[in-house]
Amino acid sequence: MRNYLIIGGSSGIGKELVKILEKQNANVFASYCTNPMQSTENINYFKLDVNEDELALNNLPEEIHGIAYCPGAINLKPFTRIKEDEFLSDYKFQVLGAVRIIQKILPNLKKAENSSVLLFSTIAVQSGFNYHTQVAMSKGAIEGLTRSLAAELAPNVRVNAVAPSLTNTGLANRFLNTEEKIKIQSENNPLKKIGDPKDVAEAAAFLLTPNSSWITGQVIHIDGGYSVVKWFIDEWMNQ
Repeated sequence: MRNYLIIGGSSGIGKELVKILEKQNANVFASYCTNPMQSTENINYFKLDVNEDELALNNLPEEIHGIAYCPGAINLKPFTRIKEDEFLSDYKFQVLGAVRIIQKILPNLKKAENSSVLLFSTIAVQSGFNYHTQVAMSKGAIEGLTRSLAAELAPNVRVNAVAPSLTNTGLANRFLNTEEKIKIQSENNPLKKIGDPKDVAEAAAFLLTPNSSWITGQVIHIDGGYSVVKWFIDEWMNQ
């Protein structure tokens, strides 16, 4: 049985990822921070605050076959209104949190066969949206971390990331909390829909498991084609 560690497995994409891995008969260790979850036969939930100095990760198996770092934040402000400590807080949570988890669990990953790390970025890194400076900076660092670690940890550990567009999770609730907002966001997408957490989780599970054993160092966009198709259409229409 393969062992997976899902940081942020109590809500949104992380929660869907835990469900998928459970159906694959994996042994899943999933953290929560503010939303307590009940453990089951194959899912072991535990409380963890990634901002704490000491990470409580002592009761894990000797072999870990995959880690997914799912915590995230969407803090959108004009650049001139973002304070330095807000940049630092976001970076600590989204980037250094992942770094500390990986460093602590790396010995467990190296003991397992065909192990992998999965991180989360955003299409805002590539596409460039106004008011996204804070999140794009942190997630841009995640993409750099993904590629650098993929080189450093090969061939024993694979490292990949997914970069979703706006997805219907609690994190994005303020952008999708009315039918009108959902309609507007759907119309802006080539596939005319908002991403579902399961859409992203299925891709995440693929990258985390041996099904993707020849993939590393990649940032896969799960966005209904928004980051590629939309720009192609815009350019073609303007010719």
